[in-house]
Amino acid sequence: MPAVTYYVALPFLPSDDGVAAGKAVECFNPKAAVMKAEALLRKPGIVGAVAFSRSGDPATGEFGDATVIRKFGDVPEDLSTL
Repeated sequence: MPAVTYYVALPFLPSDDGVAAGKAVECFNPKAAVMKAEALLRKPGIVGAVAFSRSGDPATGEFGDATVIRKFGDVPEDLSTL
């Protein structure tokens, strides 16, 4: 199966250790991911959000590193676990 790219908006919530990732929202394209991440930041309890993409082969589960498109608000410096 050829590689596919997923576009995602991910909110961040306050936690005892700073901030924690919330529920990811899959989007149709990079612009939609940025718009959704920005909208998530306006929701109560959300302190930050990030729009990112990730490409890979869903059949094998092999994916490359996430590429951050845009950050909003309080987002961890290290996003290597995306």
